[in-house]
Amino acid sequence: MPALVLLGAQWGDEGKGKATDLLGGSVDYVVRYQGGNNAGHTVVVGDQKYALHLLPSGILSPGCTPVIGNGVVVDPAVLLSELSGLNERGVDTSKLLVSGNAHLITPYHTTIDKVTERFLGKRRIGTTGRGIGPTYADKINRVGIRVQDLYDESILAQKVDAALDFKNQILAKLYNRRAIEAGKIVEELLGYAEQIKPYVADTTLVLNNALDEGKVVLFEGGQGTLLDVDHGTYPFVTSSNPTAGGACTGAGVGPTKINRVIGILKAYTTRVGAGPFPTELFDEDGEALRRIGGERGVTTGRDRRCGWFDAVIARYATRVNGLTDFFLTKLDVLTGWEQIPVCVAYEIEGKRVEELPYSQTDFHHAKPVYEMLPGWSEDITKAKSFSDLPKNAQGYVKALEELSGAPISAIGVGPGRTETIEINSFL
Repeated sequence: MPALVLLGAQWGDEGKGKATDLLGGSVDYVVRYQGGNNAGHTVVVGDQKYALHLLPSGILSPGCTPVIGNGVVVDPAVLLSELSGLNERGVDTSKLLVSGNAHLITPYHTTIDKVTERFLGKRRIGTTGRGIGPTYADKINRVGIRVQDLYDESILAQKVDAALDFKNQILAKLYNRRAIEAGKIVEELLGYAEQIKPYVADTTLVLNNALDEGKVVLFEGGQGTLLDVDHGTYPFVTSSNPTAGGACTGAGVGPTKINRVIGILKAYTTRVGAGPFPTELFDEDGEALRRIGGERGVTTGRDRRCGWFDAVIARYATRVNGLTDFFLTKLDVLTGWEQIPVCVAYEIEGKRVEELPYSQTDFHHAKPVYEMLPGWSEDITKAKSFSDLPKNAQGYVKALEELSGAPISAIGVGPGRTETIEINSFL
């Protein structure tokens, strides 16, 4: 039985939540392997809409075990708030598992995140201000707080003291902020311990045993390929690895156990936050994509920057992730355009470039080279098979598939759970 990785092939917000939810009824475990509550998924089930920020989308699928892996950073207040909200709506959250090795976002992480971003001014990265980066920084600096530390008060106090010893110097002397009392942080964190304890597990052991038993495990990335800290548009990236390799380290599963890697592609392109974006639109078309597509960040509430489909980015995502399939989302949003531009290459200093430049400077100056594809005006939201799509919509999908380098195995034609055309099964 397969182990699948499902991830964003652009800058995030591609519709991973819907794709994960659709597969959730067929898989036994859905695993978040990186990121934190800076990643948002909107999942529509019937007439109900769910906004998930930290929890795996599989939590909405009965019979599926949702897992927060060791590579995730967890804000305990957000975790408990999301669980409470779902419970109030009748969703069973009792099967959730949280890795004891996942790192905790503390109040001092969010404080550092916000004051640093303000201090940077025009050089700011565009973070969500939720403490994600500082928490990952502490993890790498080996002064982080892990979920398991909640159950040893002495160790917890020592670690918080060590972390704040340096941070309070920065807050007071650089940012002119009041020092944070370690005792108050320890007290707050201990207040979450008993509520979280029923979910804490050795998730690496659980997942490897599940795969050995022939269970189906789906690894769900947050953000997108171009926000990967190693392979994205650095420094305008997240602080973890949403690419396929991150699934192995973030869940504790070896690469030889991964059978399939599915990239989620929006039929156009969006991004949130600062950074280069070659196909970004500043005209009526950009505003129309934003309005029709409902392009507002689930977690941030910020309007997303919108642009035409970028095949250079799609090819790059295929390469660095080893993608076996694409799930194309929001094709319905493009209904009504007579012609639809698709970026097939870049022009950099007068030269045509087919692949994503490794140089940040070159990418910043890249100009899109467009090919025009004929559009369609017919409503496609009721389409159940590829042949139900208008000929021009079929041609658009085939062109994107050829340009992107991997087969498109499913197409989203509307926001609802059932508004999807499955061409090839992922399982």
